[in-house]
Amino acid sequence: MKQKWSDNPSHARLVIITGLSGSGMSSATNAFEDLGYFCIDNLPLTMLETFASLLKPNDEGVPAIERAALVVNIRERQFLAEFPSELASLQKEQLQPYVVFFEATDDVLQRRFSETRRPHPADSGKGLLRAIKSERKEMKDIRSKADMIIDTSEHSVHTLRRLILQKFSSSDEATPLKVQLLSFGHKYGTPRDLDLMFDVRHLPNPYFELSLRKLSGEDPKIIKYLKKSSDVVETIDRFAELLNYLLPFYKKEGKSYLTIGIGCTGGRHRSVMVANELVRRLKKTGFDISVVHRDMQK
Repeated sequence: MKQKWSDNPSHARLVIITGLSGSGMSSATNAFEDLGYFCIDNLPLTMLETFASLLKPNDEGVPAIERAALVVNIRERQFLAEFPSELASLQKEQLQPYVVFFEATDDVLQRRFSETRRPHPADSGKGLLRAIKSERKEMKDIRSKADMIIDTSEHSVHTLRRLILQKFSSSDEATPLKVQLLSFGHKYGTPRDLDLMFDVRHLPNPYFELSLRKLSGEDPKIIKYLKKSSDVVETIDRFAELLNYLLPFYKKEGKSYLTIGIGCTGGRHRSVMVANELVRRLKKTGFDISVVHRDMQK
């Protein structure tokens, strides 16, 4: 029986990623990097055992690398002939590799190669479909040695990432979602790369109160002025309710970062106060959240 770290893949310290060309191995590698694995794509088989030894404890009992994920596939010339013996050597060294085999249907692989216009590594000039079928046949024995087989036919990049995080995360939290609220003034331009944006220009504007104009949205006088308005209170309540509903879905999707813009006219009063209040409320529900006030000092 093949040795493994555990029947639970989240305990695997050495993951070998292999499979059919175009099946999503590179996309999977990105997810393993997010989980803290040291990743190498297309590692030569001759270096596999040497590299894997870095996972062994040194004289002080600490390994040079805690966890690694290595992509080894048909692009490596000696892969088909030497992979089984290299795998056996790792098992003898008690390195306990966990092999994940990626595949997809012929139709899906054809579409992916057609869309990317990349040549199939097994193409001998007899057409893409023939190359796909040939590789699938040649990889049959490798597939039989896998600890996990993942068919990516119905997966997008995002759903595949989520699957990897769920299977290999060492905790239920997987990759934490980091949320940033960004207050800004529309007259200075809308920030790039916002995932969500709320416009608060409908709220009472302290700018038109001469005694408040030079203050920022962090000043107690501005906060008191705005909270006197039922529109402000209701707006914050509704924004907070919506975000409390949406953020778990972004986290479930496997998103690592979410940026939410809060915009008013100048970015000095209303957007600052609303962003700060939302941060205060969302932190109470356990989200990893921070705030940046882009235009508050302008």
